[in-house]
Amino acid sequence: MTETFDLSLEQAHAYEDLFVPALFAQWVPTLLRHAGVGPGLRVVDVACGTGVVARAASEVVGPGGQVSGVDLNPAMVQVARECVPGLDWRVGDAGDLPYGDASFDASLCQSALFFFPDPAAACREMVRVVRPGGTVALQTYAELADQPGYGPFVDAVVRHAGDGARRLLGTYWSRGDVAQFRALLDEAGAEPTSSESVLGEVSFPSVEALVQTEVGATPLADRIDPAAYVALARDVRDVLADFVDEQGAVTMPVRAVFVAGRKR
Repeated sequence: MTETFDLSLEQAHAYEDLFVPALFAQWVPTLLRHAGVGPGLRVVDVACGTGVVARAASEVVGPGGQVSGVDLNPAMVQVARECVPGLDWRVGDAGDLPYGDASFDASLCQSALFFFPDPAAACREMVRVVRPGGTVALQTYAELADQPGYGPFVDAVVRHAGDGARRLLGTYWSRGDVAQFRALLDEAGAEPTSSESVLGEVSFPSVEALVQTEVGATPLADRIDPAAYVALARDVRDVLADFVDEQGAVTMPVRAVFVAGRKR
């Protein structure tokens, strides 16, 4: 079961300012490559958040192409519009996309499939809106057992924010099985054409910045009191000591998974 990130506008701004540069931006070129995005193509960014993938795709497709971004959360879409007013930003559900059949050459989804209550339905929709022969490209993360930094971090958050935090933060790592990932696309009507596991990293200037990004920019911000928040930062500093340098900056490995398929 997944949990919807119903973020406020303030949290959506924090997502853009913190999460995008710290984690999401590094995966965009690989996702675009798997999708085969090029000049003149029509592209949709599903569950676009604040639009980091759509913005990059717009640069690639150029004036002859078309890019749309859709997200269920109105605050995310508002921040996306603030970043690039000229793109087609829409509020909509990944399980019922607000586009006609075969409207795009490629549909992309970054770091979101694990949030959908029905990932199979979302994959079917992403396949539906691309033309025959078009591409669906998805990115998620390897399982928590394959994340040496985030595993101890999640344990620390749970100690201070309660068991519900494990369900929320554990969501990120719930779609990391490549075989299952490929099967989702296959069953949705897209023949898998590529898959890749990529080891990247996530960097923060301090432990405090890490906690602010991973807790303060999520619904957990409303579930933990100030005293517990301070204690959490202290605990995280201890459990992630191997990833903290002499200046106090935190750099942790994080493994992402990519899968793409061609619509039959």
